[in-house]
Amino acid sequence: QVQFVESGGGLVQPGGSLRLSCAASGSNFRLYAMGWYRQAPGRQHELVASIHISGNTYYVDSVKGRFTISRDNAKNTVYLQMDSLRPDDTAVYYCNYFNRGYADWGQGTQVTVSS
Repeated sequence: QVQFVESGGGLVQPGGSLRLSCAASGSNFRLYAMGWYRQAPGRQHELVASIHISGNTYYVDSVKGRFTISRDNAKNTVYLQMDSLRPDDTAVYYCNYFNRGYADWGQGTQVTVSS
């Protein structure tokens, strides 16, 4: 059964950058589209970005031009480069499959954008 382990979060000032990583174990990682999701307090998980096995990417409007999703199939890892961070990006960030049933959610990584 696949497990996702997210890392790279932290406290950053508005306008700052972070790079999140998500390592997947026990899966045929390269066969599946992957997504980064976030959950703010009191809200459900929402999709932030996705990357298909072809490398095609998708971003929600609120992060277009600021976030970049990428993957390294050799390392079973998906990344999210986040630039020009804003306070409303504050949330716990998770990775999971995209466009198929979700696996169990990992512990996530907290991103806090505040001055």
